Amino acid sequence: MRRFLPLIGASVVAGIALAFLAVALWPQLLRPAGSPDPTTVPPAAATVRDMPAPSPAVSSYADAVAVAAPAVVNIYTARVVTERVDPTTLDELLGDFWPRYRQRIERSLGSGVIVDESGLIVTNHHVIADAAAIRVQLADGRIADAGIVGRDPDTDLAVLRVKLPRLPVMHLGRSDQLRVGDVVLAIGNPLGLAQTVTHGIVSATGRGQLGVATFENFIQTDAPINFGNSGGALIDTRGQLIGINTAVIAKNAGVEGIGFAIPVNLVRGVVNEITLHGRVIRGWIGVELRDVPAELAAQLRLPRGGVIVSNLYVGSPAHRAGITRWDLLLGIGGTAVANAQDALVRIANTRPGEQLLLALQRGERRLQVAVTVAEQPATP
Repeated sequence: MRRFLPLIGASVVAGIALAFLAVALWPQLLRPAGSPDPTTVPPAAATVRDMPAPSPAVSSYADAVAVAAPAVVNIYTARVVTERVDPTTLDELLGDFWPRYRQRIERSLGSGVIVDESGLIVTNHHVIADAAAIRVQLADGRIADAGIVGRDPDTDLAVLRVKLPRLPVMHLGRSDQLRVGDVVLAIGNPLGLAQTVTHGIVSATGRGQLGVATFENFIQTDAPINFGNSGGALIDTRGQLIGINTAVIAKNAGVEGIGFAIPVNLVRGVVNEITLHGRVIRGWIGVELRDVPAELAAQLRLPRGGVIVSNLYVGSPAHRAGITRWDLLLGIGGTAVANAQDALVRIANTRPGEQLLLALQRGERRLQVAVTVAEQPATP
């Protein structure tokens, strides 16, 4: 036995040494079965791996601009302006007080959108109002004189035509599907800087009562709109037209980020009417309407949305039907009116020859009057 003890001791020492060596080289041998290996999988890695991958963010709208921008044109107009000349000191000494006038050429700029291969261009009416000459420049550099197909001051829209081959055309989108927060791009000719693109979101829809046009249903956006952008395109991220840029509010007062565009659904209807009839046919009964002040509405215990007939035209359908000044218009066709703008739009959307049943209040008396709608007279 004594002879084997040294051999057994050496074997034990060798075994312990081998065990230490194995643990040093392969520490995972000491981990319980199924536990993670800290040398290969960090504890946080499993948590990160279980999270859903983030969706890729849109980093560029270049594709949308490439689709839409070729159909946006620059519009240059010239109009003759007559202005009074102030008398000079010599005139005053000679007693020459007869008024004198001079004429000058005033040039202006704006933007437009090609909406048909035949050369139809949509722009704002105020861009081409009273213009003696209208010239259009395309994104590819071509220049042509434009004629007026028709105009609609009530929506501040006008349709022009140029005669050029191979014209790019803007695809029309759907403004009724816009949501507040949607990304939009404005393309135009601000300050003469052709083909300028700005970016923002839809801030609101259905804006009205701004005093810009008779019929207002604007898209509000914070995409920068400047002088020369009027008549240009407001597009979505697919490059489709969703509005015609029209106005900004109080830039001279330092207000930024409030611009307005005419929704493309309204543009589509106006263009169709002008191309078919040369004008927009609207219903008219010959009344001027004004919203009822909140104080008066409370005194008269009126339902919300009443409007006052502030004036009416002699011999108009409303006058012939017996409507009088200061009548309160409460409803049209059995539906309450929201405000004066709502009432005017509903009258305008009625075809001439049809009858409208108006709910009125005259003093303490409620009455209903049937009015035969006529066509709105042309704007002088």
